Amino acid sequence: MRPKEIRITLSGAPNVGKSTVFNALTGMRQHTGNWTGKTVETAKGHFHSGGTKFVLTDVPGTYSLDARSAEEEVAKEYITSHRSDVTVVVCDASCLERSLTLAMQIIKIAPRCVIFLNLCDEAARRGIEIDAMALGGMLGVAVVPGSAKRRDGIAALVDACREAAEKDDVLPTRDDESPRELIARCDSVCRAVTKKTGDERRRDRALDRILTGKFSAYPVMGLLLALVFWLTIKGANYPSEALWRLFSYLGELLRGGLCAVRCPPALSSFICDGVFRTCSWIVSVMLPPMAIFFPLFTFLEDLGYLPRVAFNFDRAFRGCGGCGKQALCMCQGLGCSAVGVTGCRIIDSKRERLVAILTNSFMPCNGKFPALLALISLFFMRGSSSGVLPALIMTALIALSVAATFAASHILAKTLLRGAPSSFALELPPYRVPKAGEVALRSVFDRTLFVLGRAVTVAAPAGGVIWILANVRVGGVPCLSAVASVLDVPGRALGLDGAILLAFILGIPANEIVLPLILMIYSASGTIPAADDLSFVFRILTENGWTVTTAVCTMIFCLFHSPCSTTLMTIKKETGSLRYTLISAVLPTSFGVALCAAANLVSKIISALN
Repeated sequence: MRPKEIRITLSGAPNVGKSTVFNALTGMRQHTGNWTGKTVETAKGHFHSGGTKFVLTDVPGTYSLDARSAEEEVAKEYITSHRSDVTVVVCDASCLERSLTLAMQIIKIAPRCVIFLNLCDEAARRGIEIDAMALGGMLGVAVVPGSAKRRDGIAALVDACREAAEKDDVLPTRDDESPRELIARCDSVCRAVTKKTGDERRRDRALDRILTGKFSAYPVMGLLLALVFWLTIKGANYPSEALWRLFSYLGELLRGGLCAVRCPPALSSFICDGVFRTCSWIVSVMLPPMAIFFPLFTFLEDLGYLPRVAFNFDRAFRGCGGCGKQALCMCQGLGCSAVGVTGCRIIDSKRERLVAILTNSFMPCNGKFPALLALISLFFMRGSSSGVLPALIMTALIALSVAATFAASHILAKTLLRGAPSSFALELPPYRVPKAGEVALRSVFDRTLFVLGRAVTVAAPAGGVIWILANVRVGGVPCLSAVASVLDVPGRALGLDGAILLAFILGIPANEIVLPLILMIYSASGTIPAADDLSFVFRILTENGWTVTTAVCTMIFCLFHSPCSTTLMTIKKETGSLRYTLISAVLPTSFGVALCAAANLVSKIISALN
């Protein structure tokens, strides 16, 4: 009798294609969730084959069972708990020695184990041949060769799991093997089953000489970043306008429907001009850039370039008392600060992980890009449509953010979070051509829609509160305007004004609404203006005293101010400390205040000299 349900644990080292195997087996029948008691995500999915239901748990990637991080602890705990019927270990056929040590450790403790030798097609292109049958004989388990991205070997893997599940529990007896003996045995096995023809790493070394070279690494990073921003800027304009027109049409339909059911005018305005219009702004200005930026980011990640970025920044971060892996979290922060904060889990040292968390919001997230790009377009490239200049200015702003990240990390490492830098192993995976479908799936579902949905969830109630403040009057003056006038004095000292400061305060739920809030306060219209008329925006700003200095200071403060409420909640969850959450809000704001005051002072000195 075949079992009706087989539970499988999917394990393996990072960068061996474990997620591709998981997706090939489960398709869209999967979900993610946090491990009980830990802020570590595990993926679960299921599929049916031959009348049997297979339940698959994808544990975090780990290089060994000697756990150092929370992810590795979760992987070890789940594997050693024997909760599954079969443990599948995914190994990289193109570099067997780096993943076989983990497989040998798991074989010693898992009663029923299957090895999936992934990336065999890539190994063949590199002139590497592995005798899977001989490897299985030496390890005493089934070894299935294949390529998950091509679905080669997937059916054979399912059959091997079914056969393994029907076997009796028999544990190997090599429990007294030292780490040195384990590594020696791993090398011996690899030499026995692997045949290499030619220099399979020649291409990778040639690319690394450029991408990680002493003199070429940073210029290449800058050019790639500028290219990503140029593609994002050029590609996002028209979709944003089209989305805004669509939402304007839907808004009128909604208003008509509320009128038809005799909804009170105040409530109708609250829903249409407050909640719905704010959400329309969020979707219109966020979705197109994210739909371009996140796939490009995921492409570079799957290509194998982002670990090289961490390698390039390692020396600089170690000099600041941080960790080279912080560069990866910093890159994730470009998409969403909350995602970047979550990504800090890859840093083993608690002290260095805190440094990375507290400085992650120094990088501008996707929610800040629309305001930055709009201000650059209005004040620095009027009449030009090439998109090259705004891409270069955005790249310069990112460089400023990186420099501030280094400075803040150094300050924290020398004061609040003192300690010696730790060592870590940074793997440079082989360069691979990403699979278009997987890039699109991960970037759209795991990043774009996830971040957008969270932003809309926060912005909807914020839009209602802002509408109330804009329409409730005290002494004939809207509350927004009254509070803005109180903040005008400190705002002027920073090269801003009270309306701008108030917009940043009210924009904490979602950074995307800062610019529309500024326009709402200036126009005193009680509703957020349209998102598709930049000439109208420029006229409102200049009529309210904006100059190039105001635009520069606003962009600086947009880079460095308190992170959004979602990021703050994520920091509280990751650190478990209200103290560190407050520091993460105060630290970037302090940088923003200092830099804005300095820029305003320099502008006044230049004006006085002229």
